[in-house]
Amino acid sequence: MTAARFIVGGKVQGVWFRASARDQALALGLRGHARNLADGRVEVLAVGSEAAIEELIAWLRQGPPLARVDELERFDANEDEAGEDFTIT
Repeated sequence: MTAARFIVGGKVQGVWFRASARDQALALGLRGHARNLADGRVEVLAVGSEAAIEELIAWLRQGPPLARVDELERFDANEDEAGEDFTIT
């Protein structure tokens, strides 16, 4: 099991980024959350197989159609931070 935290910057708030990230994560069998940060970026925590995480990374680099991703950072995370599902907070 892999746990990773992503910080996504660019035009990522107000463009359905979190809801679309949740849809992607659930389709990939991941659990975790997506939340807006006060500085305009979005944090995504994902827990699941490394292959599923890699597929999520590919999606996060682009995001939904109205988004513009300028930066994507990955950090190690603790899988205990994720709940049983993938939520928007």
